[in-house]
Amino acid sequence: MSIFDEIKKKLSHEFIDIIEWLDVNNETIVHRFERYQNEIKNNAQLIVREGQVAVFINEGQLADVFKPGTYTLNTKNLPILTTLKGWKYGFDSPFKAEVYFVNTRLFTDEKWGTKNPFMLSDDRFGLVEIRAFGTYSFRINDPGKFVIDVVGTDGNFTNYEVNEHLKSLIVTRFTDTVGEANLPIELYAANTSELSETCQEVMQPEFNRVGIELEKFYIENVSMPEELKKEIFEYSRLDKLDMGKLAQFKAAKAMELAAKNEGGTAGAGMGMGMGFVLAQQMGGMMGQPSGQPFGGQQVQPPSPPPIPVAVGYFYAVGGQQSGPVPIDKLKELFASRSINRDSLIWKQGMEQWAPLKEIEELKSFLGGNTPPPLPSA
Repeated sequence: MSIFDEIKKKLSHEFIDIIEWLDVNNETIVHRFERYQNEIKNNAQLIVREGQVAVFINEGQLADVFKPGTYTLNTKNLPILTTLKGWKYGFDSPFKAEVYFVNTRLFTDEKWGTKNPFMLSDDRFGLVEIRAFGTYSFRINDPGKFVIDVVGTDGNFTNYEVNEHLKSLIVTRFTDTVGEANLPIELYAANTSELSETCQEVMQPEFNRVGIELEKFYIENVSMPEELKKEIFEYSRLDKLDMGKLAQFKAAKAMELAAKNEGGTAGAGMGMGMGFVLAQQMGGMMGQPSGQPFGGQQVQPPSPPPIPVAVGYFYAVGGQQSGPVPIDKLKELFASRSINRDSLIWKQGMEQWAPLKEIEELKSFLGGNTPPPLPSA
């Protein structure tokens, strides 16, 4: 090859310009195509691959945006840049412009979470602390806006950089949404799907302002302190169980614990009492009347106690007095959250109104009540 061929080859390559970007790590969202002094030659080839968009910036202004395809850069394919440059009949090579390749693929399984617990107000449990975490996915749906408003002059804008911005936005909007939902505290963990959809709708306009589309938003877990969980579990059981049966069960457990105390007189007496009950049950199984011991002597059954007189309770809601209602109705009002532990209650014999939580026979509504061991004989 002669020296003239070498010169010809060099000159031909000098006037061929190919602008493209190959994503090698899948973490880059925006890559600026580097050229000496940002010079691009007339009729240069622009190659935009699937999952990419090329954005031309001229002196800080958004010019042309190219979707996937191969383009020859001239005044026909650069209408906005042609207007900004003032080209009327064409342009002389080279020209200056910044070219940014934007990754438009879906970024999935991005993590978010509350670094610190945040406070919520619950009608029954007062101020409580909760935490939450989950995942989200997004894509760039307006590359020009994203480059101008978020990327700026960053030559290699990565997934990590945008996530730091998005996580702060998500936690702020999530906290606001949960606070405005005003759900009972135990329902947050049971309604994560509905809450996730609501949060996504609230956050989407914020994402759109910077050219991002929030594709999916998931709340994986809403957690709270362990002592609050136990209190909620007790309350839920109280809401479902029959109060009479619950009292019988608690008394039976207390009797069982006392009977195991072999060294005390209470244990001996309790063991004798349980033995007598067992004997009665066995006698019934063998055909004897339940009140007749094995000796055959008739045991006079005890007389029933007098019929209790129903107590009427008055309660206050919204500054208005209602009632009287029996204790079962009062329990239903508490379970339906018409009244709470701080609601004012009055009954005959009380000098003044008092909160529900301070009235002895109503404390069982709050859960966690267990009778003390029976006194020693």
